[in-house]
Amino acid sequence: MSKKSVIGLLAVILVLGMASFALADGGDVQAAEMWTFFGIAIASGFGIAIAALGTGIGMGYAVNGALQGIARNPEAGGKIMTTMIIGLALIEALCIYALLICFILVFKIPDLGPLLEATVKSFGG
Repeated sequence: MSKKSVIGLLAVILVLGMASFALADGGDVQAAEMWTFFGIAIASGFGIAIAALGTGIGMGYAVNGALQGIARNPEAGGKIMTTMIIGLALIEALCIYALLICFILVFKIPDLGPLLEATVKSFGG
């Protein structure tokens, strides 16, 4: 199995495992809410990590192309550099949008203290 297949399989197991825990409890709404908030926190972390990885790779390709273009035609260096910086700003904006969405999701998580106390009581603790 390739690396991508293993990572994809582990991601599917993680998502389905979290869903099964949330649904297996039956009628306990508080436990289901806790798993929902846990899922939001995990998704926010993975979301910004994937966005940063993607924009980093995109910026690397952009800088690589600009440097190769300048090496082939040094007189066009100013125009290439200006275009590259505008492109890098647009690429970075995508990561900032992902960060904004992750912040919105994370701030949807309420204070978990009372929720955790109720969950511990419902499990007999």
